[in-house]
Amino acid sequence: MKSFRSANEVLNFAIAKEIAAHDFYVELAEWAERPEAAKAFEDLAAQELQHKIKLEAIKAGKAAIEDEEVGSLGIAETVEAAEPQANLTYAQALAVAMQREKDAFRLYTHLASMSRERETTTILSRLAQEEAQHKLQLEIEYDLTTF
Repeated sequence: MKSFRSANEVLNFAIAKEIAAHDFYVELAEWAERPEAAKAFEDLAAQELQHKIKLEAIKAGKAAIEDEEVGSLGIAETVEAAEPQANLTYAQALAVAMQREKDAFRLYTHLASMSRERETTTILSRLAQEEAQHKLQLEIEYDLTTF
């Protein structure tokens, strides 16, 4: 499992994860069959870029991560995600995205529990909450789309 020696290493790791998430959502947008699906994934990609910018600002000492508790609808825990590929339905693409955000939340939560430095633990915990927020947004969209 990944270990960090400093808060900057945590931030570098998180920045790389945000870039990967951006690229993933851009790819999902390209695969989308419906314009509204493409738009939703383009919006998520833009959010990931904003998170990258925010993390860079935190690293530079110009911003801080806010502490925020986020709920869940529990949909990501019950819906089976398809493999990312072209021609996914909108609901399938949302399920894939929910799973990725859930996995990111779990990763940051696990890393925070292993951390021994207070600052690193705080950053990882707050990053986990941001991923939980993404998952919740996707769960709401999935709920609106499928029910």
